[in-house]
Formats: sequence, C-alpha cells, structure tokens
Amino acid sequence: MSNAELLDDLSGFEFEDLMEDVFRNLGYENVRQASKTADEGRDVMMEEVVDGQRRAVVVECKHTDSVGRPVVQKLHSAVATFDFDGPTRGMVVTTGRFTGPAEEYAASLQQACDSHPIELIDGTDLREIAEQIGLDLYNGRIEIICDETLRPFDPTASVDAPVHEAFRDIDNIERADIPEPDSQADFQPVVLITADVDAVFETSVGVIHRVNERDRFVVHAERGRPEIMQGSVRRLIEENRRQTTELDEDGFTDVFDTVDVHRFGQTETEYKEWAVDRLRDRHTTTVTYTGDNNVTYNKTCEPNQSDISVQSITPVYLPDVRQTTHLGEYSYPLEYYAAGPSRVTVEDGIHRCVQCDTEDQSTDYTYCANCGSINCPGHTKTERLEKKPICTGCAVTERFALRTKYFYDEENLVAFRKEYEQMAIHEKAMENTPLVVGTVLVTLVLVMIGLGGVGAL
Repeated sequence: MSNAELLDDLSGFEFEDLMEDVFRNLGYENVRQASKTADEGRDVMMEEVVDGQRRAVVVECKHTDSVGRPVVQKLHSAVATFDFDGPTRGMVVTTGRFTGPAEEYAASLQQACDSHPIELIDGTDLREIAEQIGLDLYNGRIEIICDETLRPFDPTASVDAPVHEAFRDIDNIERADIPEPDSQADFQPVVLITADVDAVFETSVGVIHRVNERDRFVVHAERGRPEIMQGSVRRLIEENRRQTTELDEDGFTDVFDTVDVHRFGQTETEYKEWAVDRLRDRHTTTVTYTGDNNVTYNKTCEPNQSDISVQSITPVYLPDVRQTTHLGEYSYPLEYYAAGPSRVTVEDGIHRCVQCDTEDQSTDYTYCANCGSINCPGHTKTERLEKKPICTGCAVTERFALRTKYFYDEENLVAFRKEYEQMAIHEKAMENTPLVVGTVLVTLVLVMIGLGGVGAL
C-alpha cells in the first residue's frame, strides 16, 4: 500500500478527528479541533511542555496525495497570529507526501530559527506513529494497548489478608484454623473517558442556550455495549487509577491459582465515538425563547460532534478477585474488586448462614467446627457435653427433662445418657432451667393463694 493510500476510506473530517486521537496518544495536552464553521488554516490545536515551558501547536491536516508549499506558508501565517500566551509552532500532517518546495520552506524556517517553525509529518511518518500507538492504518481506528492494572492485592500484606479479615468477626474460629483459599483473579478491562462539551446555540435574538461542562465516564469495556460503572466501584477506580502496576500474567500466576485477562471489546476510537454520541444525547434539550416579533418559539439544542472534545481515554485493568475457603463440608466465596489495600465486595459468602442463607453484616455468625458451617444465632446451639458451639444442621438431638439437647455425634449422646442416669433428681431437673423456674413460680403462686384462703377464714 502506497503512502497516498493510507487511511484512504476516511473523509477529511474523519482524518482530522483521527489525528486528534493520535496526538492525544502521543502525549500532547488539551488536544482539540478548531471550529468547522470558520477554518482559518488550522484543524487541530494542542499544547506541549518543553523544558518546563508550555507551547501551543497548531496542526493542519491534509488527507491528500501531496501537499505543496502554499499550505505550509498559510499555516505559518496562521501560527504567527495565533492567540496564545507563550511560544507557538505549527505542524502539517498528510497521508501522502510533501513536495520539494514545501519541504524546503519548512527547512528554511528551521535554519533561520524562526519563532514559529513548521514540522512536516507524511505518510511514512504515520506508519511509524501507527506502530507506536496501535493505529490500524487500514480502517483508521486506534487499538487499545494496555499493560497496566490496578493492584490485585496489597503489596504490604499477604494475598489471603482479605479472607482473614472477613473471618475476623466470625465466632469460634481462629486464624490458624483457616486454610489457604483457592484464588482466582480476573482482570476486567476498563476505560476512563474525560470530555469537554462547549456548545453555543444562537438565533436572531442572540444566545439562547450554552453548554460548557466537563464530563467523566468510567466504562466497563468488555465485549458488547459499553457499560458505565457507578457508585463504589467507580470511586475505587478513580481514586486509585494512578496507582497501577504492570499486568504481569506470569508473575500473577505465582500468586493466584488462576489468572484470566479479559480483552478490550472495542477499539479506542469506538469508545470515543460512543462517548461523543452519549454526550450529544445527554446535553440535547428543548429551549423556549421569545423572538423579535414577541412570538414564543421552541428550539431543540443538540451539540454538534465538533462541540465535544475528548480530552483523555485511559485504559486500565480492574482486578476481580474471587477467593474460596473450604471448611469441612462447606465452601465460602469472597469476591471483590481490588485496588491494592482498597476493595469493593461483590459477594461475601462468609457472612451468610448456611442453614437459611441470612446475609447481614450486623449479625453475629458462629463457626461450627463439627461440620465446618457458619450459622446465624437462630441455627447455633451449645453442645451439651463439651459446651462448644454446634449448628442445628449437624447436631444429634434428644430430649432430656423435656428439653432438646444437642450433641456432636451419637458417641457424645451416649456418653451424656450415662451421665444423666447417674444424676440426682435435682440435677436432672436443672437440665431444663426454664421448666424448674416456671415450676417454682407456679408453686409460689399456689402457696400464696392457699395462704390467702386460710386468712379469709
């Protein structure tokens, strides 16, 4: 494919839009397009910091086979009159090539140390840039290149620390009793998008509506339609997005039993287009105004695509960690989104009664060492022989003194039967304290009634 055929299917406007994304990926700041209604020889404007000094860059985009000297001269004039408090330079970008006179003119500005130099980028240069940023030259879309992830665990603690923390308020279990959990880390693709909307709507009576806002999206970026993330998960990502680490699959495999990296479902260009469409819908509104003739009108104000400037598209992976602890007959999953020491819990199977599925962080749950279950108060009893917690699900029961007693197994039940047979009558009665107390109270009432009757005689 020749240089002239690069991005051949794109229109001039689409090429300018693409170059805006290219420059943003190359690290330029405040990248934006000039108004499409008044082209003064500049298509893209942006800024760079060189040796601590901020400089404006004015870019002319030409989607043509060749670019001659007049284009470079026109841009030089536009750069010289560009309103910016600081140094300014120009740049001409083309999918084709530059003529000899165009290259000579740009070189002469460099040699003369002109205060407004012009840089030339041709189709060959675009090939090199494409490899650097993941630009598909066949369809003009920028692929997402991402090898950064939020930290899947706190580097200052063990990987199992969240599990031990979750078990901390479970009664009747010590840290030493908790086995190493099975662990799985799924790295979910996320895109953070920042965009500015600057739209002015005018009629014959002047400005009737204006939008000047900055919007931010945190988008779940797996296959399918992008999904905006909200609430605690969004805050987790935004607050930790600068504290990332390299997505080292081999290294993470040494830490987790299973590691799965979910790829980004669309290109960066497609996420940008989605964000622009969404912002146009969000900021479309109907305005009522009074015209010069004192007549009331309704006008639908919808921002143009050129009114929306995407400032940044930042991809990152969000670790979805699932750790499963096996205790006796039961397994307890703990799933959470991780960002180092910070987490957002997705599923907490530890604070859940295995008998009734009650889930309540304010409930006191108790571990049954006999079967490995975790139970709510309503399903936790005290084992009669050893005086330790046991769940109603595994206990062997029998009634003594008209009250149900709970045992680990038949062996403990038999042992208590023997003890019970050898108890004195008052000891047996105390096996049902409420019954004894109730009997005493009834007896006292009867005695008092009897005494009252005798007094009446």
